[in-house]
Amino acid sequence: MNKNIGFRRNIYRVWMDAAAALCIQTDNLSELRARLDPIVAVQVPSRENRRMALDILINIWGKSAASHPVLRTDALKLYAGTENAADRLWLHYGMTLLTYPFFRLGAITIGQISRHAEIITPKEVKARMIAELGQLGALEKATERIIFTLRNWGILVETGQRYAYQPMRRALTATSPALEEWMLAVALTAHPAEELPFDDLVRLPELFPFRFTIGVDQIRKSARFEVHRQGAGWDMVRQMEQRV
Repeated sequence: MNKNIGFRRNIYRVWMDAAAALCIQTDNLSELRARLDPIVAVQVPSRENRRMALDILINIWGKSAASHPVLRTDALKLYAGTENAADRLWLHYGMTLLTYPFFRLGAITIGQISRHAEIITPKEVKARMIAELGQLGALEKATERIIFTLRNWGILVETGQRYAYQPMRRALTATSPALEEWMLAVALTAHPAEELPFDDLVRLPELFPFRFTIGVDQIRKSARFEVHRQGAGWDMVRQMEQRV
């Protein structure tokens, strides 16, 4: 994984909602920054800290037009087509997975822990991240940023114990199969493998907050994916090349 951390600020859900809504209105990054600035300033009065937070928001929802044009275009269409807060959280989380490998690694780590434990602690998450990446100077603080962000988004919740949080495992459902397909396309794009067994794809640890209801037969009918049967009876899924 690229060891450039990038994700160095707490990112509030309300900022992500504003960024997505503004990107529906404009593709101009300077305008996007100018219009987001007073929204972020409510929580972050420091100009320097605000600049870094704005960079993250613009990378996720603005500059992704160049790096992931199809998925970003589809995300904005899905965002505009729903007022459901849970649906929109799928989109924010997915776009952040695409944009920040460090965030994805944090989500993987939390997802792995949540398979065997009902709570996670920052100490355990940091230890696993250090084991994966080495002792990078900003790693511990950046890991705290991920945990704060997921708490603010409602994906980690307070337990009553200090520094102990419950991951909301498979708690988020989507109101449409299109949103589930989009998230699986995001996960497959961010994953180093070109294809994965369907059963592994829907159970990737970084997708721990989401409950998928679509099956492989629906994936076969989707224009996003190609499915083929491999020797042991596995349904292997890869993405079809798509254009905006």
